[in-house]
Amino acid sequence: MGIFSPDEYRHEGNAISLLNYHFVFIPKRRKKVLVDAIAQRLQEIICEVCNENRWRIIAMEIMPDHVHLFLNVKPTDNPSQIMNRIKGRASHHLRKEFPELLKLPTLWTPSYFVSTAGNISTKNVIEYIAHQKD
Repeated sequence: MGIFSPDEYRHEGNAISLLNYHFVFIPKRRKKVLVDAIAQRLQEIICEVCNENRWRIIAMEIMPDHVHLFLNVKPTDNPSQIMNRIKGRASHHLRKEFPELLKLPTLWTPSYFVSTAGNISTKNVIEYIAHQKD
């Protein structure tokens, strides 16, 4: 798994971007099932999906009852698409490989947290725009 700098600009076609998303998602009923071999396999699956989609992993932490994932993504990718791909693939493989997870009605809750992060603050952007006519 390659860890990338959060300040590394991405050059995609005619766009230069710095889109970093912090995701947090949880298993159904916040069950503490993301442990040992399941956590290891989940990390592998997340890395596979990210590599296939050219999303750069900046940081990842798998806790027993939630996952933190900090990604640098392309401008054409949206957060719901990212979560659907990661959670969908993970659910499919983990529930097939670890039958104990079938006790849950679904592996993941449908919800997630996402926040953007970049290398400058909102205040800096507002000041930059305000001073364009100076």
